[in-house]
Amino acid sequence: MSASTAEQALRRLELTVTRRLDGLLHGAHQGLLPGAGSEAGDSRVYVPGEDDVRRMDWNVTARTTVPHVRDLIADRELETWALADLSPSMDFGTAGTDKRDLVISAVGAIGFLSSRLGDRFGALVMHDEFIHRMPARTGRPALYGLLHSLMDAPRGAAVPDPPDLAEGIEVLAATRRRRGMRLIVSDFLDARPELDPDAERPWERPVRRLAARHQVLAVEVIDPRELELPDVGRVAFTDPETGKVREVHLTPKVRQAYAEAAELQREGTRRALRRAGIAHLVLRTDRDWVFDIAQFVLRQRRMSHVARRAHGKVT
Repeated sequence: MSASTAEQALRRLELTVTRRLDGLLHGAHQGLLPGAGSEAGDSRVYVPGEDDVRRMDWNVTARTTVPHVRDLIADRELETWALADLSPSMDFGTAGTDKRDLVISAVGAIGFLSSRLGDRFGALVMHDEFIHRMPARTGRPALYGLLHSLMDAPRGAAVPDPPDLAEGIEVLAATRRRRGMRLIVSDFLDARPELDPDAERPWERPVRRLAARHQVLAVEVIDPRELELPDVGRVAFTDPETGKVREVHLTPKVRQAYAEAAELQREGTRRALRRAGIAHLVLRTDRDWVFDIAQFVLRQRRMSHVARRAHGKVT
């Protein structure tokens, strides 16, 4: 992609986020995943039924003999890190775009929202046999440079021992210890697909450890042809990760078995992310990704508001 073409694509992405997504999500510093914050603030008298006892300030309580809790200050300057999967399986798309472009759009959307709030944004990129690190910085110029690097990266090639998603998440967890938001953008396809929905995925334990310290958002990128196959007869399939080619006659029986296996694999991903307790957003190459992100965030905020109201009614 030429420099001028890449610049135009980034300008369009920024305008899309500014005019559509940012307009839908305007308001206070709430981020994509609502939370109370992580910085300790002032102490105040404990209110039964409204305050979380886990925030009890025992030092002040002991001095005054009156129960006190310590408020949390909403984070004003967060550090967001994204793990962007640009492995060969992401160079696939049969709808309006390919999965690789959707990865860059998702990273860019969250990056632009973060830069508007003054947060630092960095990325780890899984590409070929390496996991590339792009330092977290503030400001639009730094974000433009990061997105340019993602857009200029060549298409993935089949390599002998590429890093898997579990390794990428481990590196993401070790990159920065300070609490913040962590974004994982991938198709969550394993080299050896597991069709038991309840089986543990190779990346599940690293995700759990990551979620124990950070807010984590998993963005699953899907193309419709990964869910069901067309009725087109004999087709040559190429495995992008290994380069192997195999011809298959797409009979109704084969297509049905494929659709069932694909659904089992996706259901396994959903259950694994649910067990890890992290937010899960699905983006498809045949859908409006801006609308899907906005709907997801608004739904998360409604759920957070309902949970806070329910907590306040508990005595």
